[in-house]
Amino acid sequence: MSGILAGKRILVTGVLTESSIAFQAAKVAQNEGAEVILTGFGRLSLVERIAKRLPKPAPVIELDVTNQEHLDGLADKVREHVDGIDGIVHSIAFGPQGAFNFLEASWEDVSTAVQVSAYSYKSLAMALLPLMREGSSVVGLTFDAQIAWPKYDWMGVAKAALEGTNRYLARDLGPKGIRCNLVSAGPIKSMAAKSIPGFEELADVWNHRAPIGWDLADPEPAGRGVVGMLSDFFPRTTGEIVHVDGGVHMMGA
Repeated sequence: MSGILAGKRILVTGVLTESSIAFQAAKVAQNEGAEVILTGFGRLSLVERIAKRLPKPAPVIELDVTNQEHLDGLADKVREHVDGIDGIVHSIAFGPQGAFNFLEASWEDVSTAVQVSAYSYKSLAMALLPLMREGSSVVGLTFDAQIAWPKYDWMGVAKAALEGTNRYLARDLGPKGIRCNLVSAGPIKSMAAKSIPGFEELADVWNHRAPIGWDLADPEPAGRGVVGMLSDFFPRTTGEIVHVDGGVHMMGA
């Protein structure tokens, strides 16, 4: 099959619904020739059901990125389906409700947000490192952490930690020929968004400030951005953050 990911084996985390960026990334990746494996946490039956809506069926592996046993066994579970991995999509983030109150949040809430949303980027890459070869690519999803967003609070700090983690991971995996990059996407009305108090207020910025426009109901542009970074079209790009946000990131006040 032709396509910019022809022959590549891609593991995609974070697929919960068709409205997720992860689902669109998996769909575009398959259409571009990749063999895709999904991971799911908690509601595995839901992930398996959504997986059937992809252009081709994709196996689903259970993965809790905070569970060291899951991480230690991940490579062997992946080997049951493919003999190597050429790309990883990290689309995992979570903050307890307390993390969305900056001044009142407990360390327990904050540490959970940072572990799941940032530290897991390194954990996932290291768990699959034995399966990756030179030319492989790790791509994560962030939400622009350069500024303080309304209501986002400690999740914004966790995303800043993710962006820092990406740079250090790019530094340390670069000698192995592995690229690490992030796609900074605009807001999408996904299941994850529903857990953010005040999401509507945060997202409303895009209705007024995206020079090229932004559709809150369309995750495909971000999914395409992810696939672009997984491809060989950026062979010497690493530690980068590519914005797929309609241009909001560069607009002045």
